[in-house]
Amino acid sequence: QLKLVESGGGLVQPGGSLRLSCEASGFTLNYQAIAWFRQAPGKEQEGVSCISSSGSSTKYLDSVKGRFTISKDNAKRTVYLQLNGLKPEDTAVYFCARGIYSDCDRVESVAMDVWGKGIQVTVSS
Repeated sequence: QLKLVESGGGLVQPGGSLRLSCEASGFTLNYQAIAWFRQAPGKEQEGVSCISSSGSSTKYLDSVKGRFTISKDNAKRTVYLQLNGLKPEDTAVYFCARGIYSDCDRVESVAMDVWGKGIQVTVSS
């Protein structure tokens, strides 16, 4: 069974940090890109970040560049998203997803074939 499970979310104050994890089961991370998406209440889902299958290429939403960092550990089948300098507008449910391609040219929901259930990140004082 192909599965992605997110962890590491929670409540943090503005300016704080969190590290999200996305653990894969039923497949390896060697062949397809992995992306993170988020959806805030009343807003459309948006692609936050992506890492290619080789790990050599990454992509970020403009509003998180310089604050978020994506990485992965193939041996652990886990992709990480380090969230620093968090802002209230980062509050959302964060999802990880497997791309149907090995690169991050299309960080769109239609280009993903396996999704995690999501995890809540709340930034509030």
